[in-house]
Amino acid sequence: MAGARAYIGSFTSAGGRGVTVADLDPATGALTVAATTDALADPSYLALADGLLYAVSETDEGAVGVFDVSGGAEPRLTGAPRSVDGSGPTHLTVTAGHVVTANYGSGSVSALPLDGGAPSVVRHTGSGPDQDRQEAPHAHQVVADPSGRWLLTVDLGTDSVRICTLDEGRLAVRREVALRAGSGPRHLAFHPEGAHVYVLNELDPTLTVCSWDADRGALAPLDEIRVLADDPKGDAYPSALAVAPDGRHLWTATRGEDVVSVFTLTAGVPELTAVVGCGGHWPRDLAVHPSGRFLYAANECSGDVTWFRVDEAGVPHPEGSVEAPAASCVIFGG
Repeated sequence: MAGARAYIGSFTSAGGRGVTVADLDPATGALTVAATTDALADPSYLALADGLLYAVSETDEGAVGVFDVSGGAEPRLTGAPRSVDGSGPTHLTVTAGHVVTANYGSGSVSALPLDGGAPSVVRHTGSGPDQDRQEAPHAHQVVADPSGRWLLTVDLGTDSVRICTLDEGRLAVRREVALRAGSGPRHLAFHPEGAHVYVLNELDPTLTVCSWDADRGALAPLDEIRVLADDPKGDAYPSALAVAPDGRHLWTATRGEDVVSVFTLTAGVPELTAVVGCGGHWPRDLAVHPSGRFLYAANECSGDVTWFRVDEAGVPHPEGSVEAPAASCVIFGG
């Protein structure tokens, strides 16, 4: 764990520092800022692959920037940002020789070849019952399944998850799975054993439990559970979820209520066991360290990242925080 780092994304348009590199103490989970760069506008979500840090530029123009992080603490932007042929990219993943983005503004998903070339773009269609938030498609996340054969795209605007393939550089939708109308799915995560998927809904504070068949690329909703112990007092917008590396626990973050909810997983089935404060205001992202010992909340509006020690029951205990204005995500790497 020597030389471990965390990378924090943020909104430069809201006073954020862009990409922050933080040294991570493997004994305590503590973060110490080592360097920052605002070379890319609004790098709200990050992904690390082969010594390179990929970042969306969540702007109307929509782009991806690539940083070299191999030569020291300070990231170096390699070349000009590349257009995703879509607007407002909110998430990305690197898989099969491509960087793939979910574009909230244009309701599309783009696959850009790592070696250059035009993106392959799939444009979602449809809408939902909430005319303020679901008047059109809003792709919010794209995730590769553990087998690497499928891409799952989560669309808040159409209340659905699309199952896609990326073959010979062409992105294609193979099927679309409908979730409850008005739920507003935002993010999903796989259980480590691969047979369950958990979809976190933003417009209603719930978690949809699904089965996953990697052989067929088949997702099937099984149950929907509340992520809060009581009815919300005001705004309650779930934002992010994380599953423990050992598959025993799952955590969700809810903005407005500003809490982290703790679930125990038994045979992949979640049970709400605790709700604790997020350590700040408006937790936009939640990340579990690969060791499973520490949990991190990126609190956008209070401008900090809080770290927690996770006990045997999966309950997070706050240990400290680091200043990170307009923080939007946390990822880990060497």
